[in-house]
Amino acid sequence: MKSFPKSLSDKLAQRESANALRKLPVNGKRIDFSSNDYLGFSKSEIIFQDSHKYLANAGIINNGATGSRLISGNHDQYKITEDFISQFHKADSTLVFNSGYDANVGLFSSVPQKGDIILYDEYIHASIRDGIRLSNAKAYKFSHNDVDDLERLLKRAYNTIGENEVYIVTESVFSMDGDSPDLQKLVDLTDEYKALLIIDEAHALGVAGEKGEGLLQSKNLHDKVFARIMTFGKGLGCHGAAVLGSQQLTAYLVNFARSFIYTTGLPPHSLATILTAYKYLENHSYERKALHKIILFFTSEMKRLELTKFFIISQSAIHCAVVPGNEKVKNISSVLQQHNFDVKAILSPTVPQGQERLRFCLHAYNTPQQITTVLELLRVTIRS
Repeated sequence: MKSFPKSLSDKLAQRESANALRKLPVNGKRIDFSSNDYLGFSKSEIIFQDSHKYLANAGIINNGATGSRLISGNHDQYKITEDFISQFHKADSTLVFNSGYDANVGLFSSVPQKGDIILYDEYIHASIRDGIRLSNAKAYKFSHNDVDDLERLLKRAYNTIGENEVYIVTESVFSMDGDSPDLQKLVDLTDEYKALLIIDEAHALGVAGEKGEGLLQSKNLHDKVFARIMTFGKGLGCHGAAVLGSQQLTAYLVNFARSFIYTTGLPPHSLATILTAYKYLENHSYERKALHKIILFFTSEMKRLELTKFFIISQSAIHCAVVPGNEKVKNISSVLQQHNFDVKAILSPTVPQGQERLRFCLHAYNTPQQITTVLELLRVTIRS
């Protein structure tokens, strides 16, 4: 075997010296405060069994899609599932991708053209950043959730853009902060400056809205945006993602989104699970109500224990305590894990240096006692 390149070894050594070297975790039986399975759907026996019944009743026994959707992989479950998602989200059209990463890379690498401008929130997800890097458009970041800074950039773009497009990109719930932008103000700005708004709803699906439809739809703003990205690996507890928009957008992505064109399609059982999870979401509210009760209890306990100053303001299922320094935040996370609480440390460079944090993901299946115990332990540890 050839020796490993020194330049790569040096980069690994730099990560290790900064106490930022990533390693795959060993899954244990700790109390879950780290997964994105907000509603517990990934563990739902009902969804699991109903998915299999659906496949059996349809006579589907295929293990794979056999090819890309443009070759041989566009089986019937795609149309059935995409049509249901469009109805659920009141969208003109839906295109399913293999993952949220694939959806964002495919959308942002192909849609913005040379001469276009992309204005994106500085805390936008890595998959969107990667898609933007692959595009031919110019891109500028605006301060996190700062509509005034965004408008400053819009004014500058408006005077130079000519006949090209301006795209505004953000998330409805930010994965590393749990906070949300003022969606109404964003819509107003896009109207005023004739821009196109794209919202990633990954961490809002299943959580926000009367039926878990997401934050935009819950505010009746879904028809004011150019595209929405829905990711199924979080609130829905399965796998895959979709871009929601016009029929023209779907047609465009089928022709130009390379992460869609050049990959094997999802197998029928993946689509059956997505469809079953959506139907369960539409007809059941217990898990969503239980989650919102846990979120309220977490917030009240955080205030009671005088921990509010450490946490970023959030009304979502994601709550983050900022603990600057990779070493310190890893040490606190280790203490919590030693007491059987799976709370992950988020290190730089995943977040900016000095903004390292403990990320608490809340779930419908967490209990008030678990929350009280972990926050009491945090209070003692963070002040020691």
